[in-house]
Amino acid sequence: MGRKNMKTKTREGVVVSDKMTKTRVVLIERVYRHPRYERVVTRSKKLKAHDESNSSKVGDRVLIEETRPLSKEKRWRIRQVVGRSA
Repeated sequence: MGRKNMKTKTREGVVVSDKMTKTRVVLIERVYRHPRYERVVTRSKKLKAHDESNSSKVGDRVLIEETRPLSKEKRWRIRQVVGRSA
């Protein structure tokens, strides 16, 4: 009954806030084509992610993965910083 072989969900996004200790707000954008109208649609969502080492800053592109609930709103953690901001 283990969850060892299950693939974890990962998302890539941009850090938009680093004002909380060990918590970052990450903006996830997804682009898809509307099934009926064939129009390209952009949807975005802000997720709170745990950053144990406080290594990411605003503007950094990060890879986050789903984890157990860490608080009321935190269910993601930062796996790695993909790109640094200028």
